[in-house]
Amino acid sequence: MICCLNPDCLNPLNDKSSKVCASCGVPLLPLLRNRFRVIRVLSQEGGFGKTYLAQDSDKLNEPCVIKQLAPRIEGNWALKKAVELFEKEAQRLQELGENPQIPKLLAYFEQDSCLYLVQQFIDGENLLEELENRRQGDIWLRCYSEKEVREFLLNLLPVLHFVHERGVVHRDIKPQNIIRRTSPQELAGNLVLIDFGSSKELKPKLKLKVGTSIGSHGYSAIEQIRDGLAYPASDLFSVGATCFHLMTGISPFQLWTEHGYGWMSNWEQYLNYPISDELAHIIDKLLKKDVEHRYKSAVEVIADLKELQKYPVVLPPLAETDELVLPPTEIFSVNRYAKFKKILLALAAITVFIVGEIWYWKTRETQIRNDTNNQPAAKTERILNQPLSNKQKLAVTDTFHLAYDSVSSLAISPDSKTVLANSVFGIKLWSLVTGQEISVFNAHNAKVNVVAINPEGTKFASGSEDKTIKIWNLATGQEIRTLKGHKQSVHALAISPDGKILASGGDDNLIKLWNLNTGENIVSFNSHNARVSSLAFDSTGKMLASGSFDGTIKLWNLKSYQLIRNLLKSSSNISSINFVKIAGITANDSVIANHNNSISIWNPVTGDKIRTFEGHSQPITSTAIGFQNNLLASGSSDNTIKLWNLNTGELLNTLRGHSGKVESLAFNRNGNILISSARDKTMKIWQISLF
Repeated sequence: MICCLNPDCLNPLNDKSSKVCASCGVPLLPLLRNRFRVIRVLSQEGGFGKTYLAQDSDKLNEPCVIKQLAPRIEGNWALKKAVELFEKEAQRLQELGENPQIPKLLAYFEQDSCLYLVQQFIDGENLLEELENRRQGDIWLRCYSEKEVREFLLNLLPVLHFVHERGVVHRDIKPQNIIRRTSPQELAGNLVLIDFGSSKELKPKLKLKVGTSIGSHGYSAIEQIRDGLAYPASDLFSVGATCFHLMTGISPFQLWTEHGYGWMSNWEQYLNYPISDELAHIIDKLLKKDVEHRYKSAVEVIADLKELQKYPVVLPPLAETDELVLPPTEIFSVNRYAKFKKILLALAAITVFIVGEIWYWKTRETQIRNDTNNQPAAKTERILNQPLSNKQKLAVTDTFHLAYDSVSSLAISPDSKTVLANSVFGIKLWSLVTGQEISVFNAHNAKVNVVAINPEGTKFASGSEDKTIKIWNLATGQEIRTLKGHKQSVHALAISPDGKILASGGDDNLIKLWNLNTGENIVSFNSHNARVSSLAFDSTGKMLASGSFDGTIKLWNLKSYQLIRNLLKSSSNISSINFVKIAGITANDSVIANHNNSISIWNPVTGDKIRTFEGHSQPITSTAIGFQNNLLASGSSDNTIKLWNLNTGELLNTLRGHSGKVESLAFNRNGNILISSARDKTMKIWQISLF
C-alpha cells in the first residue's frame, strides 16, 4: 500500500501501483524526500497535519515515525506559533536524542509546503494502552501494583532528570506520552518519553514571565495551566498524576472536570488497595498544588525511592543548574492515621460538606433574592430577572467570554458538571464547577458545527465541516472512531435514549443512522431538499423528527425506516426541533420546532397543531426543553431568551443579557440550569432557584 500525504485526504491508503490518490486525486509520492516510504496514518493532529508510520529506505526499511505540519489556521500569529513549536520539537529531539529513552531525530525538512519531522519508531504500546489492555472486567486487574509503580518511577525519573539537566521542561507527561518498549534494552530503562511538542526551555528569568498555557488538564500543574509557567517541579506533578492514574485506573482529567485541583488533597480515597506510608508520602509530595511544596528535582524523588528498595540505586549526577530551578522545597512531614481514624475523619468531612451545602444554597437563594437588576447586561456577571412564578427566579451565575469565536452548539453532561461547545478550533470542554475551560479536542480538519453527549455521559459525538463525525470518550478525552459517509458538512446530531443509535444530518440533505458502539452505518434517508439542520428522537427511540432549511419537518419510523408524515411546509429555516410530553394533550410525545418568529407543537399521530408560542420580534434560532420544570426556552436574533410554560403556553420571562444573536440553548437534566451562547462571543449560565 501507498499512503497519500494530502492532510485533507479522508481515505489516504492506495494500492501500491497507484499514481494518483483514488480518494482526493492528489499525485502520490513513492518516497518522501526520496528516502521515506509512508505506510499508513498513525494519528490525526487536528488542524495541523498527521502522524505517519513509514520506512527508511536508507536504513534497510527500518520503521520510523513522520510528523507532518500542514496547519489550516487563520492569522499570521497562530501560523507562526505553530511553525515555531514544530521546529522547537525537532531541536529538542536533536539535543536530547542521545538518551536511549528519547526518540532520535532522523530528519527535519520542508516539502510541498509542508514541514516534516522524522523520528525513531519505538516498538511498544503507551502506558494508557497498557493499562486498558489489563481490563478483564475486574478493576483490580487494571491497576498497577505498588511494586510496579516504584519500578515505573525508577525507570522514568532518570530520563526526566536528563531532560531537566539540559534546561528543558517536557510540560505534557501523561500515560499516552510514555511508551514501554516491547524488548527492554540492557543499558537503559524500557520506558521511552515521547512528544516534546509542548516542551519549553528553562531560562533564569522564566518565573517572571507569563507564558502560554500548554499541557493536559488533570496531569499538568496549576502554575502551568493558569500562568503558563513551567519548572522541573511542574513535570514532577505530572509524574505524580500519572502514578495516580496507573494505581487507580481513574483519569486525572476526569477528576479535574469535577473537582478542579481539589482532588489531589484526598487522592488516597480513590485507591483500590492499601499502599505503604513511604510511597504515599512520595505521591503526596509530587501532587502538591503549590509548586514550592513539591519536589524540586527528579533526583530528590529517586533519593526517597532508594529507601524503599532492597537494592541500591545509582543516582544520576546533578548538573550545576541552580539558577534554572526553584529554591529547595520545604520538608514535608506526614502524620498518617489508623484506618478507624480515617473513617471517622471521612464521616466528619461528609457532615461538614452536607452542612456547608445547605448553608451555601440558603445563602445563594438569599443572594439571588437581594440582587438588583440595575447593572448593564454587557458588564455584569450576575443579573436578576423578574419572577418566573411565585416560586421561581432565574439569575446569571457565570459568563464565559470566548476570545475568538461564538458557539452554535452546546451539550451539558448528565451530571451537570461540564458543558461541551463547538468551536473553529475544535470542541471545547468547560467545567460548570470551576467556570474554567478544561480542554480542547481538535482532531477534526475543519470547524466543528455540532456536538451531542450520550445519555450515560460516557461518550460524545462531534460533526464537522470536514464531512466527518467523531466519537469521543468523555472521561479520558480520547478519540474512539471516525464516521465517514456524509458528502458535505455535518450540522445535526442526536443520540437515541438508549444510547445505541446516532442520527446525523448535514448539507448533503441526508439523514444517516449509525450504530454508536460499532460505527456501522445502519440506514440513510434522502427526502429533504436542503440542509438537515436539526434531529431529535422521541422518548421511546422509535421515532425520529428532522428539521431542514427547506422549511419542512419530517417524522420517521425507526422500525420500518419509513417516512411517517410531513408536519410542516413553510418558507422559513427549521433550526431547532425536539420531542416533548404535555400533560393532558396526547399520550405520546409531541413534536416542537421553530418556524419564523414562532414555535409550534404538533401531535405526531394526527399531524394537528396543538399550540403556538409567539413573542419574539425576529426569527427564532434555538430552543431547549427543561423537562423537570415543564419549561421551554427560545433564543432569537432579537438577542433575547424567552421562557415559556409548556403546559399552558404562558410567557414566563424574557431574559436580556446577550448583546448578539442567541445561537444555542441547553438545559441540564434537572432543568435548573440553562446555558446560552450568542454572537457576542459569550456563554451564560442561568440558574433557576426554587424557594
